[in-house]
Amino acid sequence: MKVLMLKDAKGVGRANEVIEIADGFALNYLIPKKIAVVATGGALGVAAARKARVSERQALTAQLVAQNLATLASSRIVVKSKVNEKGHLYDAVGEKEIMAAIKDQAHVELPADALRIERPFKEAGEFRVPVAVGEAFGEFTLAVEAE
Repeated sequence: MKVLMLKDAKGVGRANEVIEIADGFALNYLIPKKIAVVATGGALGVAAARKARVSERQALTAQLVAQNLATLASSRIVVKSKVNEKGHLYDAVGEKEIMAAIKDQAHVELPADALRIERPFKEAGEFRVPVAVGEAFGEFTLAVEAE
């Protein structure tokens, strides 16, 4: 039976994809759980329109992400923290603090998993921090300074 997938299903198919599947699996599982519908002419037309909207939205999102990364690359983000006399921080500067500083200083919204740091920063100084959002990559300068 040919069905149109409404949602992604691991090992079965992706959303807006037409697949050939066993009748029993389609009738007893996919269709009742609203994961798929029978691939009729009307359903295929609706799916094509939905797919066009999704691809348009993804293009706009990719453009916005590229602008945000360009803005961030030209920025110097400063995080202030308490430091001892040797330049070591009392409390490490991690992703949470960096994301808050990016939002406040560069006015850029990034997904929570965009920063690519191996471990939190534990000493004062300037660091290059890589950022990856989807397929877009960039980096910015992070300055950890004494309070």
